[in-house]
Amino acid sequence: MSGSVNVSAGRSYLAIPGPSVVPDQVLQAMHRASPNIYAGELIEMTATLIPDLRRVARTQHHAAIYIANGHGAWEAALQNTLQPGDLVLVPASGRFAIGWSEMADGLGIETEVLDFGNHAPWDLDRIAERLAADKEHRIKAVLGVHVDTSSSIRNDVAALRRLLDASGHPALLMADCIASLGCDRFEMDDWGVDVMVSACQKGLMVPAGISFVFFNGKAAAAREALPRISRYWDWKPRANPQEFYQYFGGTAPTHHLYGLRAALDMIHAEGIENVWARHAHLARAIWAACEAWGSDGPLRMNVPYRALRSNAVTALQLEAPGGTRLRQWLEQNLGLTLGIGLGMAPSDSPEWHGFFRLGHMGHVNGHMVLGLLGGVETGLRALDIPHGRGALEAAAAALAGR
Repeated sequence: MSGSVNVSAGRSYLAIPGPSVVPDQVLQAMHRASPNIYAGELIEMTATLIPDLRRVARTQHHAAIYIANGHGAWEAALQNTLQPGDLVLVPASGRFAIGWSEMADGLGIETEVLDFGNHAPWDLDRIAERLAADKEHRIKAVLGVHVDTSSSIRNDVAALRRLLDASGHPALLMADCIASLGCDRFEMDDWGVDVMVSACQKGLMVPAGISFVFFNGKAAAAREALPRISRYWDWKPRANPQEFYQYFGGTAPTHHLYGLRAALDMIHAEGIENVWARHAHLARAIWAACEAWGSDGPLRMNVPYRALRSNAVTALQLEAPGGTRLRQWLEQNLGLTLGIGLGMAPSDSPEWHGFFRLGHMGHVNGHMVLGLLGGVETGLRALDIPHGRGALEAAAAALAGR
């Protein structure tokens, strides 16, 4: 830290878009001896998780838990509804939609990607044209990422359902809410989503390791029509267990379950509507600062229009290698870790070093956001990166409601 003392000692701040900051309540709930997995409190507690997970997902339908990350939930959704040779349509606005399509391709499912790039949401007119052209209804599912963590674009899932209904198309609507669940408003039943996948390490505030698939009766019927399904990925016993082990396809992820119980208690104590409002308010403060920095200098927000931005993650760009220089300086000198620019450029290209992301999901509040923004401002100054003035003032005004 040129000209001053390194001040990175103390509690570090992981401001990446997942895994997110884990609350003390969750850590304390997990800090315990292993429980009995055959009888007693763990079995009783697990039964309480399912209805509370459904409350966060805003669904009255089924929920299945997997000992896996979000990629595992992707595969579970595909394995339970599709078979080799089926066709899926994937509107893409970032790396994770592409990733889901690649997983489908690896399972022998035919994929058609409508790639709208990393800077724009879905083009609903183009999607409508493609659905209308599918007279034989070869498309069996539409895979849509609500918030793509790489680009920070938030897509209109409800509008996608309206397109399917308007065209009379029977395809399943699947939504990836790994980045958005518990951060951006999502209404599974009201928006007509058939399958939704998510994971525990972002808005749900639990260390990475478990994921979820929510599905309705139409999706359950698709599973029943399959000629075969992997015993492990099958969601039917997980959603309707006769024995405790069937929730997880084997031994329970015991300590994650205790952490999840604590996290859900926090979410429901605050109220999901208030959780959404908190994320939106904090996001506006972050955007105000970023817009001020970008008013005079090379910093650019990946999504120019506020209405299209996620309240959970913000993707940014500096002239390469500015993004990497800023991230490294902040981690080494302030104990602040920002997210890499995932999927915005090839990782072996010089341009990759121009991108970075701010995570503001889950267990985050006003003073944490101001600390994050103050850290970035310090890094910009220390590295002599040109930037507009008044960013922290703009963020403070946004938080104060001015």
